[in-house]
Amino acid sequence: MKKVLEVCVDSVESAVIASKAGADRLEVCANLLIGGTTPGVSQFKQIRKKCQIPLHVLIRPRFGDFLYTDAEFQMLEEDIRMFRELGADGVVTGCLRADGSLDFNRMERLRACADGLSLTLHRAFDVCRNPCHALEEAAALGIDIILTSGQAKDCRKGKEVLSKLIAQAGERTEILVGGGVNDEVIRQLAEEIHAFCFHMSGKKTLDSGMAYRKEGVSMGMPGLSEYSIFRTDKEEIRRAKEALNQG
Repeated sequence: MKKVLEVCVDSVESAVIASKAGADRLEVCANLLIGGTTPGVSQFKQIRKKCQIPLHVLIRPRFGDFLYTDAEFQMLEEDIRMFRELGADGVVTGCLRADGSLDFNRMERLRACADGLSLTLHRAFDVCRNPCHALEEAAALGIDIILTSGQAKDCRKGKEVLSKLIAQAGERTEILVGGGVNDEVIRQLAEEIHAFCFHMSGKKTLDSGMAYRKEGVSMGMPGLSEYSIFRTDKEEIRRAKEALNQG
């Protein structure tokens, strides 16, 4: 039985913490608070030097939907080739058509770009029209992993769909359960639907080291403090790995 704990990280510090705490592999990204975007080259290089576990790189040019312009799609292709050359073990990406179906032709091109790498279809899958049909298309494309919450807000709410997807996928494609994962969720879903591959961030909020703080000036999303730093929590990952090993 294959067991995997993948941790999503958007900093070198979080990557090192997750690796030491027992993660089996990392999804490397930037901007985790908005669902993740393509990371910087220097960030990836530092993580590659410091972490010996597999690194899968998120290839997502922007926040928002997965219907990409020609320019955005060109970015996807070029970034996949670049991170392959930089030593990534896999890439994580996805494209949809306007009607909510998987963009088979574009995904086929991305599969070719990722030649030799593991390819994960990310949670674009969770907003597609027909997950069972999309799974079959993904398997036909040779996609190795599907990251999904079962088309729900979190994986607990999506557990019935997840159970069906795990059975449908069989040995063809790894169903990687994401969305609200922690040690308690791992124990529950391992028992109830026999899920053993999980994706989590396990992040906590740290207070900025800035002593001087300018009030009334925001650099980003309203309500999001510039003086809060999000970082992987070593104990969250350790507990999750322990729960997975016991499952």
